[in-house]
Amino acid sequence: MHVNQKPIVWLGSSRRDLQTFPQDARRSAGFQLRQVQQGLNPADFKSMPSIGSGVYEIRLHTAVEHRVCYVAKFAEAVYVLHAFSKRTRKTSRHDILVSRERYQALLAQRCALRNTGRE
Repeated sequence: MHVNQKPIVWLGSSRRDLQTFPQDARRSAGFQLRQVQQGLNPADFKSMPSIGSGVYEIRLHTAVEHRVCYVAKFAEAVYVLHAFSKRTRKTSRHDILVSRERYQALLAQRCALRNTGRE
């Protein structure tokens, strides 16, 4: 592993969901996530303030659009919140809610660790 590379932490079903992507989308997602691990920006990404502060989505353009929502602002890891296929221009309410719930759970977990002095 590269010295300055953060580990990836997959939240909820995000890893399983990404594994259902077609091979070209999986390969592209892996490459883009490696960029993020090394502190670089993915090739095509967008801020997602509707999910939470510091949350971005990697935009994968294959036969079907795919998205990977992540947060990389914490020193310890890159957290993948959600991975999904996109069938319309607008991100579905369900996908935003799943991502937002996982982000809020992550913040609560980090706060609990900080309060117990285990961070």
